[in-house]
Amino acid sequence: MHKVNFRRVGVVTGFVVAAVISGCATPPPSASKSEAQPPACQAAAQNDALTGNWLSVRQQKGVSGELRTLFTLNQDGTMAYTELLKRGKSPSQGLSETGCWTHAGGALVLQTLLSNGAPVSLEDPIYKNSYVVEANAGDSLTLRSAEGARIKARRMSPGYRLPF
Repeated sequence: MHKVNFRRVGVVTGFVVAAVISGCATPPPSASKSEAQPPACQAAAQNDALTGNWLSVRQQKGVSGELRTLFTLNQDGTMAYTELLKRGKSPSQGLSETGCWTHAGGALVLQTLLSNGAPVSLEDPIYKNSYVVEANAGDSLTLRSAEGARIKARRMSPGYRLPF
């Protein structure tokens, strides 16, 4: 009969358990795997009529209060989209998004990269919004969303910000 060396069995068992556990562990992210980088914004066409600040104030079916939306479309292709919901004396609720914009073939496309300061998933379609430019008469702009909603906006001064 062989004498069992419990110390050796314990050490071997420990190595086997450690090997199994390390085999199940997720390896750390590799430096060679690059995370999806947000796209670089492309500058707007020189003298694009949509460049500037556009304010829309409207009522929306099913929403109690007044929606105030400010589109800031910069010459360098960056954009800011700020929306406030005003409800009487209640504090305003807001959304602040930044990203890129393009204007081609009568369409305005807004691609959000940050929503309320946090990066967004570029694969999520909610962060890419397309509008048909129905009318652009200097200081007034009419857009139609993919759902058919009309958005009428007026040009604001370059430094205009929505009041909270």
